[in-house]
Amino acid sequence: MNSACTISPPKGRPREFDIDEALSQALLVFWRNGYEAASMTELTSAMGITKPSLYAAFGNKEQLFHKALDLYEREKLAYMTSALEAPTARGVAERLLRGSLEMQMSTCDPKGCLGVISAATCGVEAEPIKAEVVKRRASSEAALIKRFAAAQAVGELPEGMTPEALTRFLYAILQGIAIQGGSGATCAELSQLVETSMAVWPTQ
Repeated sequence: MNSACTISPPKGRPREFDIDEALSQALLVFWRNGYEAASMTELTSAMGITKPSLYAAFGNKEQLFHKALDLYEREKLAYMTSALEAPTARGVAERLLRGSLEMQMSTCDPKGCLGVISAATCGVEAEPIKAEVVKRRASSEAALIKRFAAAQAVGELPEGMTPEALTRFLYAILQGIAIQGGSGATCAELSQLVETSMAVWPTQ
């Protein structure tokens, strides 16, 4: 449900804006540019608010990014949660790969991955942002390792393969899809990557 926020700027009448829509627009700016390259001017322009309104509603730029990252995970990466519920390790991988492909094929959102883009372009001053992205990725990887460990316990993984290695393998493909999508790969090329990945996937 959308919510409205009334902020009193330094001068003039109070300004009303849709806080959810403003956050959605901020997410798009961060997603296109990465954290550091997203200027406050571009953010406020896209969000349709003033800097004082942004600070009052969302905090500083770093706090705004955290909220945008929450939204990104909640709405754009929802498929990752449902993927863990697949009955087999192969099913988990297929849901993740096809979910990633669908996101890259969307004509409504920027290409690439918000986390990859922001972490890869962070300089020294933005190390806390990189650390936050890495921490969230580690949490997702831990959940996937746990799921593959359950698959290993019932004999799905080949002898000598560990849940950790299988997780790293899958994440390398997922990151490759995001990077290639952000670099202009076509839907057909990304689809071929997914199909090839499933063809060589090591579990039944």
